[in-house]
Amino acid sequence: MQPQPAAPSFVNRVWSVQSSNAVAPGQLYVFLSDGTLLIASSNGRPALGSWKQQDGTFTMVEEGITYPVEILELTQDRFRIRMRNPGEPVEMTLVPATASAAPK
Repeated sequence: MQPQPAAPSFVNRVWSVQSSNAVAPGQLYVFLSDGTLLIASSNGRPALGSWKQQDGTFTMVEEGITYPVEILELTQDRFRIRMRNPGEPVEMTLVPATASAAPK
């Protein structure tokens, strides 16, 4: 019997926003395995938050505010999420970051 391949993971990878209805393309997101969330862009200071995936729920905390998050798609090359912010939900398509995508 062949071992099953591991499910794709978004953890400990640097993701770049490819498209979003509210977040600038190129902004970077890193979900560290210890629950730390790092957000960086070329036009601002890096921000620290946190994230948690437990009992079928996924939440992100940015600037002290907790947002429920839905994972719409997760593959090795694509991570689509919908954050339930006040007002309009924020959708993002994230792709693995490359050196050319890094903020300058």
